[in-house]
Amino acid sequence: MKKYLFAFLQFRFGLEAQPMLIRILPEAEHAFAKSNRSALPGYTQHIQAYRNRLMVVSAGLLLTMGLSSCSHSASQSTAVDESKARQEKNLLATAALDTAKLENARNELNLTGKITFNQDQVVKVFPLVGGHIETLKADLGDYVKKGQTLAVIRSGDLADLEQQAVAARSQLSLAQKNMQVTEDMTKAGLSSQKDLVASKEQLEAAKGEVNRVNERRRIVGGNGSVYIVKAPVSGFIVEKTAAQGMELRSDDPENLFTISNLDHVWVLANVYESDLANVKEGDQATITTLSYPDKVFHGRIDKIFNVLDPESKTLKVRVTLDNADYRLKPEMFANVSVTYAGHDKRVAIPAKAVVFDKNRNFVVMVNQKNQPMVREVDIYKSIGPKTYLAGGLAPGDRVVTANNLLIYNALGN
Repeated sequence: MKKYLFAFLQFRFGLEAQPMLIRILPEAEHAFAKSNRSALPGYTQHIQAYRNRLMVVSAGLLLTMGLSSCSHSASQSTAVDESKARQEKNLLATAALDTAKLENARNELNLTGKITFNQDQVVKVFPLVGGHIETLKADLGDYVKKGQTLAVIRSGDLADLEQQAVAARSQLSLAQKNMQVTEDMTKAGLSSQKDLVASKEQLEAAKGEVNRVNERRRIVGGNGSVYIVKAPVSGFIVEKTAAQGMELRSDDPENLFTISNLDHVWVLANVYESDLANVKEGDQATITTLSYPDKVFHGRIDKIFNVLDPESKTLKVRVTLDNADYRLKPEMFANVSVTYAGHDKRVAIPAKAVVFDKNRNFVVMVNQKNQPMVREVDIYKSIGPKTYLAGGLAPGDRVVTANNLLIYNALGN
């Protein structure tokens, strides 16, 4: 009977928690005593022995359950850590990293200026003869090629030049005949050596006149009385004073056309006296215009005009820009930002690495274990693509420069 009762209580303890065991034990004792009080003397001692054995079993069961729970918690913690590590690794898979560096903080100087022609590629077209403009073949803003006809002029000067050519040829022919006759007479003793020398001089003068007229005709060009104004270079007509029917004089100082190649343009910026010490040739410059506010043009100062404007008291500096798409037009207003080296040593990072949130600045940095973490930084100033820090990072720290906002939000959550 003892054996059955013990087995029964062991089975019950294996299924219930400790509070249940404590509640069941008196009931088991009472039942056992009632059924075996007369048959089993000393039942109290037996019951105590069973209670001791049951308590041992209960302690073992609870210890087993505790160890199982601890093992389960540890496995859960390990799984969470592994999941977190995998998530961080996936976040960094699409990230681009850069290294914080200690360097001189650059300064920025904002100037005003304008777009102008590249004076090395500007050609003014003057008429070489006077006359009447009969036809115009080009207009302001047109692109013309070298040798293209710009205007046709009916010129009296050109007709006179033709007459001069005829007269020069006649004088040459006469001088040649006179030279031949003089040589024959000299050989016959009918003429002196002096006459022979004079004939030679007349012949040389006639040849010179013919050459002069021919060269003049070659330079002027044209046919008869028609003078053709041609483009000496390829480019855009940026200035035009010619009009159909206009009368021209050969000594008129005004040009008919101005042609400029706009493949390269100049940006002339004004520098005040107080800023002259901060500007030198080779400094980087960024240019923006009102027409293209989202487009930034990059160049360098390639010339400083060492003459102050007497009225504005400013000195002009020049930046040459490539303008292959002809986007920039002369006389456009330009904002010019010039950067120059300072003297303060600061930690520099790419400006795109900074995340502004909650009125503060953060970066996503990667520690030595290749784990991303959020770090608050104190910005000293930002110049172009770089940001200089007053605190928050040390030289050599790695920061995320691509997809950093995505990683920042993921770490924040």
